[in-house]
Amino acid sequence: MSSTPPPSTASLRGRIPKVPFWAQILLGLVVGALLGWAAKSGDISWLSTTLGKIGDLFVQLLMLVIAPLVFFAILVSITNLRNVSNAARLATRTLMWFMITSLIAVLIGLGIGLLTDPGAGTGLTAADGAEPKKHGSWLDFLTGIIPTDIVTPFTELKVMQIVFMAVVVGVAILKTGEKAKPVLTLSHSVLELLQKALWWVIKLAPLGTLGLVGTAISTYGWNLLSKYATFTADIYVGCALVLFVVYPLLLAGVAKVNPLQFFRGAWPAIQLAFVSRSSVGTMPLTQKVTERLGVPREYASFAVPFGSTTKMDGCASIYPAIAAIFVAQVFDVPLEVKDYILIAFVSVIGSAATAGLTGATVMLTLTLSTLGLPMAGVGLLLAIDPIVDMMRTATNVAGQSVVPILVASREGILDRAAYDTANGSQLEDATPQPEHQPTPVAA
Repeated sequence: MSSTPPPSTASLRGRIPKVPFWAQILLGLVVGALLGWAAKSGDISWLSTTLGKIGDLFVQLLMLVIAPLVFFAILVSITNLRNVSNAARLATRTLMWFMITSLIAVLIGLGIGLLTDPGAGTGLTAADGAEPKKHGSWLDFLTGIIPTDIVTPFTELKVMQIVFMAVVVGVAILKTGEKAKPVLTLSHSVLELLQKALWWVIKLAPLGTLGLVGTAISTYGWNLLSKYATFTADIYVGCALVLFVVYPLLLAGVAKVNPLQFFRGAWPAIQLAFVSRSSVGTMPLTQKVTERLGVPREYASFAVPFGSTTKMDGCASIYPAIAAIFVAQVFDVPLEVKDYILIAFVSVIGSAATAGLTGATVMLTLTLSTLGLPMAGVGLLLAIDPIVDMMRTATNVAGQSVVPILVASREGILDRAAYDTANGSQLEDATPQPEHQPTPVAA
């Protein structure tokens, strides 16, 4: 009597459908919201504490690798441009599109703010806010780019100073030539290790979602939204217009590609950004989906890290525009046409001040100080910040992928076949695999 051999482990795995990454995050969001509601309504302190610890650990793991990741990603991206023809033109056009999309976003923010009056009738007063400990100013922004030593930027996570050092080292490697090849090879290896480690953290995103969303609801509940209902809705509507209207129109009209296909390919990165509230923490996944959408690796490895520290349509354009109008209305300070022009200027030029980190307080203080509005207004918005920051960051990350696609298409280097077949649900690893070893650096 013959016996049927038991199925192999591989065949069993093949029969078990793999849950897409987006579905895992969605499940974490739903479960987290339910647990947060239960903790809030039932006053279950241990559940609130547990949710807080889960969320904090996820964010801590993300932040652990951000400083070295930014340094080596920017350094390698600078040196990668040597492999791209017309590198200077690509860099210039990337920056140009960053500024164009930021201008569009801030105009949408101003329009929504003027139409809805988010600060009117809230019942909030100056006593409800407190002046932030740190302010953003143009002088601090300009002088703060250059570090006083090489250790403090990493220990205190001063991202723009890390970017400055990375750019200097990257250019120095290019100018040194062959003698710098060992340093470049080491940098590539370290970057791959960091990206691999961060991808392990990214795989914990569904659990992190559960903790972060649950903590937000258990801490603030739904009552907080009543005073900030118009402001919160404005941020979400403004970001949604940029994310689902402006970007698709640019993809269809400028890049001549199917916008729906963009969301199929980029959705995992957009989701992770929504949950983590960190553009830099999402950067490896953003680069991966951008490459999957047909942008050449050499260009994507420059554009995405650059965008992760400077391209902030949600945090640096929509948010400060609406927030400035909100603060002005709460404190009964009239704004004139020149003030709205200043808001647009700060948003387009000063977006690097947000530096890809969680929250946009620095950008908001920079805007308020430029307009002469009370800094106590920042304190009014801190309570609602975790809720609006999710949508802001998702918009940021989407833009960081859209712009390289626009530029690559205009330059004729976009792989349209790869774009048309990109499927974000099939992403296995966020670590970009090198196509070749670093080539000798031209002096």
